Amino acid sequence: MNQSIIDQVRRQVPFIYHLTNQVVMNFSANGLLAFGGTPAMAKYIEVAEPLAAASDGVLINLGTLSRDEVPALIKAGKAANQKGIPVVLDPVAIACSAFTKEAGREILQEVKLAAVKGNAGEMAYLADIPWETRGVDSIGGGDASAVAGEVAKRYSTIAVVTGETDYIASEDKLLVNETGHPLLTKITGGGCLLGSILAACLTTDADVLEQAYTAVSFYGLAAEYAAARPEVRGPGTFLPAFLDALSYDIKDLEGK
Repeated sequence: MNQSIIDQVRRQVPFIYHLTNQVVMNFSANGLLAFGGTPAMAKYIEVAEPLAAASDGVLINLGTLSRDEVPALIKAGKAANQKGIPVVLDPVAIACSAFTKEAGREILQEVKLAAVKGNAGEMAYLADIPWETRGVDSIGGGDASAVAGEVAKRYSTIAVVTGETDYIASEDKLLVNETGHPLLTKITGGGCLLGSILAACLTTDADVLEQAYTAVSFYGLAAEYAAARPEVRGPGTFLPAFLDALSYDIKDLEGK
């Protein structure tokens, strides 16, 4: 992971426009602020284009999606493409219904994505690889690294497959991350906030695969640091410690 990427985020304070799910808005906003960016949250079509045009990056999250919101997601993505800023897709629960599958396909056809991030089940659906899911959770097994590589190649993007081990792939390279902590699975938005951090790192001028790897590995390291604090006894005490850790430097987290 690369501290200079994090330093650049904190110097520039990138404005990340979120079209995300209602469950995680507050946590995502606070987490991005702690890390060094600044958020906006809105899925109204009337503001999608101007907010995207004013932003440094756009995050599209399919959780709690309604049919009338899909045009706003596409409009924001296209405006970001026109401006040349990164768009990150988090295909939350994409395989759970015909509607989410259709919405995901439409976005993938209309919007050029800098990165796609999801759990193995969500990403396997995008790669047409069988994988068992339950709602927003991936419960099946298989080769998650192959899923990452296939998504990266199929959509010409950076693919991030999250899990106990994370896989970050470009069209020709694969990186592996093993930082993280199980308490991330016990708080709402533990995966969704990573999309915000990823979008912020993608606004820097480093190599795109290194940007993605830094976002993922730093996020996991911050979780490890927070979980190791003596005051942390479970998910409730983990949450504020994790937000604090997202504001630290790599050397501080590694000194835990």
